[in-house]
Amino acid sequence: MSHRNARLTVHGRRLLVERVRCGRPVAHVAAEMGISRATAHKWVRRWRAEGEAGLADRSSRPRTTPHRTADTVEARVCHERQVRKLGPARLGPALGLPASTVHRILVRHGLNRLAHLDRPTGQVIRRYERDRPGELVHVDVKKLGRIPDGGGHKVLGRQAGRARRSSVGFDYVHSAVDDHSRLAYSEVHPDEKAVTCAAFLRRAAVFFAGHGITRIERVLTDNAWPYRKSFAWRQALADLGAAGKLTRAYRPQTNGKVERFNRTLLDEWAYQRPYTSNAERTAALADFLHTYNHHRCHTALGGRPPISRVNNAAGQYS
Repeated sequence: MSHRNARLTVHGRRLLVERVRCGRPVAHVAAEMGISRATAHKWVRRWRAEGEAGLADRSSRPRTTPHRTADTVEARVCHERQVRKLGPARLGPALGLPASTVHRILVRHGLNRLAHLDRPTGQVIRRYERDRPGELVHVDVKKLGRIPDGGGHKVLGRQAGRARRSSVGFDYVHSAVDDHSRLAYSEVHPDEKAVTCAAFLRRAAVFFAGHGITRIERVLTDNAWPYRKSFAWRQALADLGAAGKLTRAYRPQTNGKVERFNRTLLDEWAYQRPYTSNAERTAALADFLHTYNHHRCHTALGGRPPISRVNNAAGQYS
């Protein structure tokens, strides 16, 4: 694509060719259009060789790269990266290569960020996305320590907070995330029993239906007992007409969208600021969800919020 100050766009190149075809000297046409004679001759030559297609922009990438690093060396760099998880500054001296060369190789093979790799195995994480909202919904539960009235260690200091935390117990944040749109719904409960999970799923379905996702086809969960053995959970799936799907054991990456949502939940809600009570933190969840769904930019969605993929009507971003 031509830059904004380009002398010649595709339209300008057509004008150049038309004027030359009328019999005018190339040098005169080049002077009129503010370009060099060499540039004018280049486009005329391309038009004569390829026709209209020759006037289109081309990639500046060379057809061949004689000095590119050998495939065997690149394979070794990739292997060391996946096994040792080291960066270019440490891999380069170990392999006898400049760090810049190692970096280019890792970028070329999609290994330049450790976030792209499964840490235990070093395998490249295979990312996926369903084609339409409701095709797959990820469900998970996050366990959080409750906050005693008056605040915990973030408000009172670590020593004073430790003395008050022994009997407050835990909250369980149940979350559902649509695979295609990343639209999320969460509730805070005192447990993660089967009946609680089933009731949460029904309310999540109502939430999604209110935002245009009228049917949930499949629900993906981990291998917790309520999802594997519970009659209440299976009944909730049947009532919604959805199929249940479990992740492979010890493979949280499969359920990665809700796992990533849990990290955001902690950073931008649970630990975002010191709370003086558990009720205060729970009350702040609704505002976080609205911001996440309607305003927070999502890199996987091209910088748009999740609501943009389920309803583009006016006012949805307010």
